[in-house]
Amino acid sequence: MAKRVGVEGSLTDVQQALQEKGYDVVQLRQESDAKNCDCCVITGLDSNVMGMADTVTAGSVIEANGLSADQICQEVESRLGRI
Repeated sequence: MAKRVGVEGSLTDVQQALQEKGYDVVQLRQESDAKNCDCCVITGLDSNVMGMADTVTAGSVIEANGLSADQICQEVESRLGRI
């Protein structure tokens, strides 16, 4: 079964790259979308604006700020192991 990766909506290039590598990609629109993800990729631009740190997922969270789609895919693969 493919690993499920949640990706913030604005990161379309990352979504496409991960889908091409065989990951089950879920678009993160709201907090509950991250619940069943093995890993989440966020932009990091609005991280923790309210000073709240509720943990929604047990998976890894990767901040995409400053990284290319390839670098993010490599990070996902290193954290989850290759499919």
